[in-house]
Amino acid sequence: MPKAPAKPKTKRLRKAKPYFSRAVSKALEALEILKRSPEPMALHQLAAATGLTKTSLLRILQTLEDAGYLERDNAGHYRLTADIRPLVPTRLLSTLLRAATPVMRGLTREFGETTGLAFLFDNHIEVIAVVESPHLMRMGNTVGRILQPHASALGKSITAFQADQRRERLLRSYGIAKFTPRTITDENKIAAEFARIRERGYSTDAEETTPDGCCFGAPIFTAPGPVLAAVSMSIPKSRLGNRQWQEQAAQAVRRAAKTIGDEVQLKNGTA
Repeated sequence: MPKAPAKPKTKRLRKAKPYFSRAVSKALEALEILKRSPEPMALHQLAAATGLTKTSLLRILQTLEDAGYLERDNAGHYRLTADIRPLVPTRLLSTLLRAATPVMRGLTREFGETTGLAFLFDNHIEVIAVVESPHLMRMGNTVGRILQPHASALGKSITAFQADQRRERLLRSYGIAKFTPRTITDENKIAAEFARIRERGYSTDAEETTPDGCCFGAPIFTAPGPVLAAVSMSIPKSRLGNRQWQEQAAQAVRRAAKTIGDEVQLKNGTA
């Protein structure tokens, strides 16, 4: 029976502030442990390595298994699926979460609105962190939510900066669905929208996913190559200011994205 490897550096996520998702951090930790293990691991080994009860960990592992990240061998031991192993950038995810949280909290304090962080996995874009607005009426978000690559500000910020083949793959995987009368579904118009995002450096969601919901997003450049993450600020239409205010908000999100990206590059030695 393989010996449980030493706990990786992602263990520091346990000490993170309340805006971190404990479930996400533990899922990342489990993936990192399995990525480093030369052999599949039993549930009790993973529980000991992560510091979770077997019951709590089992829910996480079953979710990862259902999502296609894990598989079990004949003995019921867990391992990363062969096609996922090279695609799970767990160290980058943990670094990104640590770098983004204080910046997102600062953005929420400045504008009083909900901020979100998303990451590009193999064939989908997913919310990985949220800082909620203090207002009773607010635009919410949910960790684990799969985002629309053609409509949401986070999704558009990431999809716009992909190579043509992967951009097409993301659009086909999710589907070009119409959520509101303002959702862009024409492929030529979507391509033009992506070009505008690349030119100005930020994206918008003008009631394209939710009626009365507006959002500004910006890509986070964590390394040379395709964009893997984005940050956003979501605002109810009733609190959306004039054009000047909107430009200030968009630029604030851009600055937040740059701050996060610079910090991640510094930590990963890619700056």
